[in-house]
Amino acid sequence: MKSKLIIIRGNSGSGKTTTAQSLQKHFERGQVMLISQDVIRIGILNAKDRIGNPTIDIIKMLAAFGKDNYEYIIIEGIFNTKIYKEMFYKLADLFDPNVYVYYYEIPFEETVVRHTTRDKANDFGPDRMKEWWLEKDYLHIKNEKILDETLSQEDVLRMILNDLSN
Repeated sequence: MKSKLIIIRGNSGSGKTTTAQSLQKHFERGQVMLISQDVIRIGILNAKDRIGNPTIDIIKMLAAFGKDNYEYIIIEGIFNTKIYKEMFYKLADLFDPNVYVYYYEIPFEETVVRHTTRDKANDFGPDRMKEWWLEKDYLHIKNEKILDETLSQEDVLRMILNDLSN
């Protein structure tokens, strides 16, 4: 199977999770494996986001499993490059040439507006979002695409689906 790895990154409130879930719903059940940083790091491992946290090993293991069992593997999250860059480079090598990387570069103010529409809006606010903020935290993997605030959710979904079909 020629599995395709889709990496969706960006700051809190940028639209990563919405995009990843929309992609997953687009395909038939059993075609897509979705790996969410928040689900793994917070929901399962209850780990701090720092160098050496076990999230890295679990995500690599899940992605390798997905490569043998799913057509599409989506990994989404903030994923600070200081912590996760090497993991993504290894995964890009594993899935080469079928790697699709997207980074949401949305102004902070817009992420705050988007955050107010989420279920998580009551869990944390703009102050916490500012603490986590990463400016232009690109992976610099071949063909990494930047998604900005001018793109609607439909535009982003259409772009990714078009990339996957080529």
